[in-house]
Amino acid sequence: MTDKTTKVARADAPEPAGPGREAEEPAVGGLREKTEEVHKRRAKAKLGGGEDKIAKQHARGKLTARERIDLLCDEGTFVEMGIHGRPHFSQMAMAGKEAPADGVVTGWGDVDGRTCAIAAYDFTVMAGSMGLTGELKVSRLREMALSKRMPFIWLLDSAGARIQEAAGSLFADTGHLFQEEVVMSGVIPMVAAMMGPCAAGTAYIPALSDFVPMVSGQGAMALAGPHLTKAVTGEDISMEDLGGAKVHCRKSGVGDLEVSDDEECIQAVKDYLSYFPSNCEQKAPLRDTDDPDDRMSEKLLEIVPESSRQPYDMYDVISEIVDDGVHFDIKPRFAKTIITCFARFGGQPVGIVANQPKQLGGILENDSADKAARFVNLCDAFNIPLVFLQDVPGFMVGSKVEHAGIIRHGAKMLYAVSRATVPKVTVIVRKAYGAGYYVMNGRAYEPDLIVAWPSAEISVMGAEGAVNIIGRSAIEASDDPDATRDRMLEAVREQIDLYIPAGNAMIDDIIDPRETRPTIIKGLRMAAGKRVDRPWKKHGVMPV
Repeated sequence: MTDKTTKVARADAPEPAGPGREAEEPAVGGLREKTEEVHKRRAKAKLGGGEDKIAKQHARGKLTARERIDLLCDEGTFVEMGIHGRPHFSQMAMAGKEAPADGVVTGWGDVDGRTCAIAAYDFTVMAGSMGLTGELKVSRLREMALSKRMPFIWLLDSAGARIQEAAGSLFADTGHLFQEEVVMSGVIPMVAAMMGPCAAGTAYIPALSDFVPMVSGQGAMALAGPHLTKAVTGEDISMEDLGGAKVHCRKSGVGDLEVSDDEECIQAVKDYLSYFPSNCEQKAPLRDTDDPDDRMSEKLLEIVPESSRQPYDMYDVISEIVDDGVHFDIKPRFAKTIITCFARFGGQPVGIVANQPKQLGGILENDSADKAARFVNLCDAFNIPLVFLQDVPGFMVGSKVEHAGIIRHGAKMLYAVSRATVPKVTVIVRKAYGAGYYVMNGRAYEPDLIVAWPSAEISVMGAEGAVNIIGRSAIEASDDPDATRDRMLEAVREQIDLYIPAGNAMIDDIIDPRETRPTIIKGLRMAAGKRVDRPWKKHGVMPV
């Protein structure tokens, strides 16, 4: 059978050209010309503030907003939204002024194969200041990121709110940015890369984000820039000294990582996101590794000194047990008595919380408790298992830390570790004293596996401290104080013998240090299907 197609002529269709009829010429100014106009406008917008401003940006050692996006995204995947943006018609102060894309490039693209929402402020356009149209663009992007469950990345290089538009009474309706950022928190990963200044209220963008890398000498944030600071307080200070990378990555803790330039910053963003799922409903992504699960390490027998008073570098332990020796530090130069980093075990991303005996013996103080609590909350929000490496002498004591609220800060860490429902594995390397043992995921805090090295000591305090408290009077009254002290020390050491908690099932095993890596991997895999039921509540009241 042969198919037959019946052609039906449309009444409004033009008659075909034929004898006596010439084909119609395309109209001048038709679709082709209009399309060319689109490309011209796009090309102009992509120049941002123009060649001179771009040259100045490069002279400062900075890439432009679009160059940063090109570096971040897989080639050819970035889709821009709002390229034709301009100052909003309602802003009379901006009438007649040029601001291509209104100073912010928005869109989505793939970052190592994963689709992410990206907002890059363009310092070549009115110093990257935040105008009404630009923020409408970013607000739409935030809505898309949340509804599509995509990670959100800010590339920040902005003078802050555009004063020409924000000085009037319309400012009262602003602030949606931060409200929406709070809603996104814990749902999708949020990264705020500080690649330039970020002054005034916009400094809350990084403050509410999950990861804040800062370019040294370029990235800076402060609630009031140098000019306003001088006007209000009389203090004459540079932006770098007020809120640069050294300030926020070493002192305040607002920044997470110091990097040397834009390229290193972009790489840090990629590395960070590689440990995370796209949203809280997914598992962290697995990665293939050639590092054997059952690999033993002879070096682990040599790293920890025999004397509990001698320091060592916990990074040496971490490097020996994680996949390929690779870890990604969070806040490495802030609150250095504790380490918080990402790594992988058998291809599984994990968050590591480890005491650092190299710094004040690994003691916990206000900032280190805050640092650990925030990291634990972050991992728990995105289904990243936690590994705790304990060598903790307890919390810092004294009037200075008490007056600064160490009880409150320590309670944050207690709260975070208690609340976390992801798989948790604890390895006691050496000291596990007092409340430090609790907050480092001790037996009562639901570790799915808790093991100890033979060098471990679990006690309210060390033998020397205990003797100094309970035996002081007897030692002072003794005819031979040194001998009396030695006898007491021996008695206390017998009481804190590791085989006592092991014998009473308070820890799951005493392991050969060389077995640490395979032990952790087995524990994580056992706990992969973990489910914890908590009583329903709107939310707890976290001590802050």
